[in-house]
Amino acid sequence: MKKTQIVLLVLIMAAIAVLISVFGDFSSYETFASAAKEPKKSYYIIGYLDTTQGMHYDPKVDANHFTFFAKDKAGIKNKVIFNGEKPRDIEKSEQIVMMGYMDGDTFHCSKIQMKCPSKYKKDQIAVGKQG
Repeated sequence: MKKTQIVLLVLIMAAIAVLISVFGDFSSYETFASAAKEPKKSYYIIGYLDTTQGMHYDPKVDANHFTFFAKDKAGIKNKVIFNGEKPRDIEKSEQIVMMGYMDGDTFHCSKIQMKCPSKYKKDQIAVGKQG
């Protein structure tokens, strides 16, 4: 092989490596159990608000601390701590998409997206942001 062909091949391999590192974090939805296998790694989990358990939000004490329980698609119930204010009408949401990481038996959430029921629009989404 010529030196220019080798250099070109190395440059192509480097470009592929850069593309994989930039776009390599293809997120998929996980469960609480699979997220617990790799603590501190960020995951997206689709779940439902567990209305049988209580929610805790006291804006006078800490406006950026909301605690609730959620069930994932596998039916596993877990405590969730959201570092932000309580999303409005979270009780009415059909589904909750949570982004965060597991720490022990608690899911620490930094972002919440809610799929809210609507009789006029399909797939209306409300977003809760970290405060």
